[in-house]
Amino acid sequence: MPSSHKRALSLPLELPVLTTPSQTAAPRVTLRAFTAADVGLVQSASRDPLIPLITSVPTTAGRPEALAFIERQHQRLISGAGWSFAIADASSDAAVGQIGLWPGQSSRRTSNPDTIGYWIGQDHRNHGYAAAALDLLTEWALTEANMRRIHLYIEPWNEGSWRTAERAGYRRDALLPSWQKVGAQWKDMYRYIRTPL
Repeated sequence: MPSSHKRALSLPLELPVLTTPSQTAAPRVTLRAFTAADVGLVQSASRDPLIPLITSVPTTAGRPEALAFIERQHQRLISGAGWSFAIADASSDAAVGQIGLWPGQSSRRTSNPDTIGYWIGQDHRNHGYAAAALDLLTEWALTEANMRRIHLYIEPWNEGSWRTAERAGYRRDALLPSWQKVGAQWKDMYRYIRTPL
């Protein structure tokens, strides 16, 4: 059995529900499993010009396709691929985006780093949800899941995303030329890294 597969099996095998502490400044988020009630968010994300290019969100906005996406998120934990969470507003439980923790995954040319990826629906951006979710999942990964180093890969033009990473304690490590395929093109990526404090 490959060592990366052994490691994935040794990590927590159920999706926790994670919530930012009540004393945290707004917005508070809950990271939870996707449900059928989140179909509208997935449908909206399918119409975004970037999200379907860099994620498994479908390019069509039909309800069956959105439900299939939700089912794929549940299967990620079962298959050992990682944890896929809906980012929900803690006060309303309305889903606003997605964040995933992928142990031992690699975009290419790396020695299987642990990575996090995230997106926020267009109607919910610029409210601090991504930063809150990234901080919450990173802390869980470094403490409860015992990961020692988390990577993020962000296109240089995406200032909102890399500023989110920096607010969550990540540091820019390198500019990686032609690192990740986005749509049909290989794109440069900033690599951000977070280790336990």
